Amino acid sequence: MPGSDAYEKGREIRRQLMGEAMVERLAREVYDDPIMRKFGDYASEAVFGLLWSRPGLDLKTRALVCVVSDTATGRWPELAIHLRMARRQGWTEEELSEALLHLGGYVGLPAVREALLVAREVFAELRREEGQGAAPG
Repeated sequence: MPGSDAYEKGREIRRQLMGEAMVERLAREVYDDPIMRKFGDYASEAVFGLLWSRPGLDLKTRALVCVVSDTATGRWPELAIHLRMARRQGWTEEELSEALLHLGGYVGLPAVREALLVAREVFAELRREEGQGAAPG
């Protein structure tokens, strides 16, 4: 937990993936109470500090894996977060849209439709933020 090497590494990776503004926004809007703070600390340590830091895949590839996983399991709020991460890691809107379309043959068109609706909103948000000087990286 806080203070462990995995926790500190996880916080660093999380900031790299999400950007400072998003991390601060989540701290204010989601992790602002003791219960959710515990969850955030756990995710920083276990997910970002241990999984995302493993050798073998770069952050860009891991972000795409999450986009695919979220779509396949219908995790729309998580998909929005992971699409932001994927854009920050260098995936283009076109590449991510194509990856989502490709899933249509494997997870079904209803899931892909929902994923593309989420992507449309996330991409529009990112473009608005870029216009305000907060580029996604």
